[in-house]
Amino acid sequence: MATQTRYAHPFLPVSRADMQARGWEQLDIIIVSGDAYVDHPAFGPVLIARFLEGRGFKVGIISQPDWHSAEPFKALGKPRLFFGVAAGNLDSMLNRLTAQKKNRSEDQYSPGGRTNCRPDRATIVYGQRCREAYPDVPIVLGGIEASLRRIAHYDYWSDKVRRSILLDAKADLLIFGMGERPVWEVADRMRRGEKIQDIRDVRGTAFIINDAEMKTHEADPAKRAADRKVVVLPSYEEVVADKVAFARMSRDFQLETNPGNGRPLAQRHANRGIYFNPPARPLDDGEARSDTVAMDELYDLAFNRVPHPMYKEEGIPAYETVKHSIVLMRGCFGGCSFCSITEHEGRVIQSRSAESVLREVRALRRMGDFRGTITDLGGPTANMYKLKCKSPEIESKCRKLSCVHPGVCENLKTDHGPLIDVMKQVREEPGVKHVFIASGVRYDLAERSPEYVKELAAHHVGGQLSVAPEHVSPRVLEKMKKPGIESFERFQRMFACASEEAGKEQYDIPYFISGHPGSTLEDMVELALWLKKNGKRPRQVQDFIPTPMAMATAMYYSGYDPLKMEPVYTAKGLREKRLQKALLLYWNPEHWPLAREALELAGREDLIGRGPHALVPPETPAEASRRKQAEARERSERRTR
Repeated sequence: MATQTRYAHPFLPVSRADMQARGWEQLDIIIVSGDAYVDHPAFGPVLIARFLEGRGFKVGIISQPDWHSAEPFKALGKPRLFFGVAAGNLDSMLNRLTAQKKNRSEDQYSPGGRTNCRPDRATIVYGQRCREAYPDVPIVLGGIEASLRRIAHYDYWSDKVRRSILLDAKADLLIFGMGERPVWEVADRMRRGEKIQDIRDVRGTAFIINDAEMKTHEADPAKRAADRKVVVLPSYEEVVADKVAFARMSRDFQLETNPGNGRPLAQRHANRGIYFNPPARPLDDGEARSDTVAMDELYDLAFNRVPHPMYKEEGIPAYETVKHSIVLMRGCFGGCSFCSITEHEGRVIQSRSAESVLREVRALRRMGDFRGTITDLGGPTANMYKLKCKSPEIESKCRKLSCVHPGVCENLKTDHGPLIDVMKQVREEPGVKHVFIASGVRYDLAERSPEYVKELAAHHVGGQLSVAPEHVSPRVLEKMKKPGIESFERFQRMFACASEEAGKEQYDIPYFISGHPGSTLEDMVELALWLKKNGKRPRQVQDFIPTPMAMATAMYYSGYDPLKMEPVYTAKGLREKRLQKALLLYWNPEHWPLAREALELAGREDLIGRGPHALVPPETPAEASRRKQAEARERSERRTR
């Protein structure tokens, strides 16, 4: 007879039977998530649910409900306080579609990697179904999809500007950014009897206001934008009609993202408006006090660190990636224009204590399938642990969007000592055999710490280290807000020397982006030549995807750099995007036809040949025959349409 697995903690209720087992008649809060229920802190909706449970709330979770009717949203009954709705760890459109707008073959956050387990625009659909299930129950949106679609935003997959997700989801409140502080304050105030419509001053929240309220903000008499109490963004109607207004909206929004000096925002949508409180304060480092929230508290919560047993033998691909990894910190001050981490997690680094990290290592050791290898010790970046501004006063007043571009700020502390100490303590922990770094290394910071590079090369790389220079063209790197390629080349030499000193044969594996705003075919030729010169053959190439709210997305849609309000070229057609990508993969015979076409369009036919300086060989007779057949089929199909 098979023995039943015993878990350290009860899972969050997913059924009425689970509620009855706890003696609960009604839940305070129900979290609806587009991801499978994995009881692990790397899964955002579950982290919020466990956090609220740890603060004394009765919380249940509905994961990946059938959205075709409201019935599955009634599975746990009517929550006493509110529904918390999240699409999951990824934007639902990004989760389903590639940069070429093709369906992905796998959903990393679903059982067995199955697709179609969640709807497109899951936050909107789930919010509407919750409203149908219990019309009088408040709905609070959260998660990265809601966070990055809170203002009027460009949606790549429909190729149009959409209004705030708060309106379409029919929700009462939206929590943006990392939600622990605001969700706790909202839940606590509702538990004390406040109505959700009266909770309008919580940092990190947005809500709908009426026409009269919107007019009061629009009528602010301050002549200078810097003197306004509330920053009024260009309206939804304006940004739909005028791409310059869209770029200006993106700039105005970005300048108010520092919790230390960010002002409230308001944006008109027809006869209503959306009001955005300033961003939530970052979590405290280390341990929490009774009146605040800190990083250590989150990772000491009651996680079983496994998928819910209802999935039986089906694996969750994303879980397999993170189950033996450890997060050291959150936030990123890099400000890369193509990345949404900063917009969601914030620019202030929030770090765990070494003691908290070691407690999690010991919890990992107790897992039955742990064999001594920690697959990652990092976060959004591998080496921003404990890095911060030298002065809280300076940090609270700073309006720069990056601490490392165009150069590393003189006020930024770049001491890697605390990180090196944690890395050493973790690898010296009994039962730990290997500690790898899979998070991306910020090389412009790493080159300032030879000791860190030595520790990394000697103990934390399994032969290959992933780094992301993204491009080599100074013009494109400026639009990306990335350091010059010279910084990456210096780090390469440091890493190679440190690896040799450690007696290891190791290589850096660079990542690059094709089709980024500012990048032309000529720029991609420059990149391809750099790759050939340096003997690099990247196998994983990111085709730029304009995700909501990113600065690069504003460039892609509007044709302007929002910070400089100057025109910027962008490859928009899927064909040109494929041509740019083909140049990155010039060494792969599958991409030779497109690479030749790209070189011809760039006026670089001199790079087509068999000489040592050529990128791709000339077309063979067999290739020419196949090309002509394909062109003939395409002409025939066009005639019959």
